[in-house]
Amino acid sequence: MNLPNTLTLIRIILVPIYLLIFFSELPNRILLAGLIYILAGLTDVLDGHIARKYDLKTKLGTVLDPLADKLMTFAILISFTLSNYIPGWILLALGLKEILMICGGASLYLSKENIVLPSNKFGKIATASFYAATISVIFNLPNLFSECLFILTVLLNIFAFINYLTLYIDVIKNKNNTQLTKDN
Repeated sequence: MNLPNTLTLIRIILVPIYLLIFFSELPNRILLAGLIYILAGLTDVLDGHIARKYDLKTKLGTVLDPLADKLMTFAILISFTLSNYIPGWILLALGLKEILMICGGASLYLSKENIVLPSNKFGKIATASFYAATISVIFNLPNLFSECLFILTVLLNIFAFINYLTLYIDVIKNKNNTQLTKDN
């Protein structure tokens, strides 16, 4: 296993650690959990940078990286919703988007061609917005500021989802056109 994939696995392991700390009775538990989240974010940036710079991209990494992102996203959304840091509709909106992305990604990956849609700038911008919104809660910034960041995050995620949906439909159409050509 290469270094980027190892960093991704570390990020996956950080998810239950985040949850244990977040729901613990430790003093400053939100800040400590937030630091775990920030560490996970740093490993995310680092694994992608190393994979691109040293051409260490793998099929496994292409699958594990978004899985790690989604696990941490759900951990944040659920913990923040249960603790009333964000309203339930944000969990519903972002959670639904993530579930649809997982289903679409799985259907492409499990196809004969093992297709994986790589991340793109729209998804990365939405992810950066999610990090900013989450960090605003962790560092106890004014509620109105955090609420605005989460609303922006939802809007950016909807835009990113529409972009991925367009790519997904194009891939399916091209796959079907290729199959029709092979059958003729």
